[in-house]
Formats: sequence, structure tokens, C-alpha cells
Amino acid sequence: MTDVAPTPTTATPVAPVPPLAAPAGPAIRLEGVVKTYGSGEVAVHALRGIDLEVAAGTFVVVLGPSGSGKTTLMDIIGGIEPPTEGRVVAAGQDLARLDDRALTDFRRRSVGFVFQFFNLVPTLTALENVALVAELVGAGSEAAAEALAAVGLADRADHFPSALSGGEQQRVAIARAIVKRPTLLLCDEPTGSLDLETGRQVLEVLRRTNRTDGRTVVLVTHNSAIAGMADRVLRMGSGRLLDDRLQATPIAPSEVRW
Repeated sequence: MTDVAPTPTTATPVAPVPPLAAPAGPAIRLEGVVKTYGSGEVAVHALRGIDLEVAAGTFVVVLGPSGSGKTTLMDIIGGIEPPTEGRVVAAGQDLARLDDRALTDFRRRSVGFVFQFFNLVPTLTALENVALVAELVGAGSEAAAEALAAVGLADRADHFPSALSGGEQQRVAIARAIVKRPTLLLCDEPTGSLDLETGRQVLEVLRRTNRTDGRTVVLVTHNSAIAGMADRVLRMGSGRLLDDRLQATPIAPSEVRW
């Protein structure tokens, strides 16, 4: 009897992360966007008819107090929350046309999220935290190392989060967001728990990824001092866009004071 060698099996390869490319047309377009939670007398109107268009490569700061709708706006742009009414186009995708799988892929590949709380895995090193996301999009370990170097932490790659300062942990979180080479970088209070000097370091990293790589950055904050470094400043209140202004000469992150 002749032995027949088993047919080797190979795992289905993960498609490599696509190169960063500016979308055709605006990076973000919202048309008549409404978001309502609940109904009747207890309904909460988080967004009340937002129309907005943001050009690719713009650094946008969204200001407003708690309850103004700024975080809801960011979540809808990033495909985390669907609007109750209206149309959302982000990174060239009409989000209403995406099924659940396509929407997950949009968030995974086209959007990088940075939050106030770093959400790092405590049992993984800085490099491993970034590599975990890189693996999800097929970017590889070299991309993880490059992303960590881009935020100035190549020499801290083997440190666990507990051995990093707050600012360093936030920079690891940014590296984790940019390793995907996203078109959009959405940041919710990224300096909210940081002191001034550390906050400036984080803002410098965000400015650099915007200017060098052409990413569209939307930074949501209640800290009006950060607005000085933006190309465009949006001010929200009670679910409405109250003010929208361009800044021809944004200040450097090192000039931000609070």
C-alpha cells in the first residue's frame, strides 16, 4: 500500500493594510444628521440636524461642554453609532449602505480611535499592544515598531503600561491607532487626564501625523485652549453646531497653554 502524503493546509492570509490615501471628495460629510435616544417625554436629542463637510487633511477641534453632542458626533462619524436621521459619508464610505461586516471593516481599517483613557492591555508591552492591532489588519510587526517610533517611544517598546507615564501610555494608544494607517483619526479628550507639558507632547504627535501623513484629525474636547492649534474649530451646544470657523495660522502645540 502506498502512503499518500496529506495535502498541506494553510491559513487564509489576512489582507495587508492598504496604504493611506485621501478619499475622493471631502473626508467627512454629514447631511441633516439627527441622533435621538429614547422616545416621547424622555427622549434625549443628542444631535439636532447637523450639516458638516470636512476637507481631507484638516485638523478639526470640536468644542463644547458635557452634553453638547460633541462625543455623539464623533461616534457617528466613526461608525460606532448610527444616526436616527440623516446621511453620513466618511473616508469615502456612505455608512448607511454598509452592512454590519462592512461597517466593522470600515472601523478597523479606515478609522483610528484615541480616547481619554488609554485602554492598554496591562499584561502586554508597549510594542505588543501596538502589534495586537497591527495583526488585526495584517500590518505586521515591523509596522508596529515603526508606529511606536513615530510617537517617540522606540526605546520604551519592552515596557509594560505600569512602567510608563500617562503621556507615554497615551502615545502608545496613538501608535495603536495609526498603525492601521487610517484615513481618519478621531480623538475624544486625548489630553483630558494629562498635565500641560505631557498634553503638549501628545498634541505634537497628533499634529505630526496630520501634517506628515495627511490624516484628517477630529479632536473632541471641552478644553478651549487646544482650539488654537486647529485648522478649523467647531463649537457645539445642545446638539447643534453653534459656530464654525477656519484658522489660517494655527499655533504650534508648544504654544498651547491651559
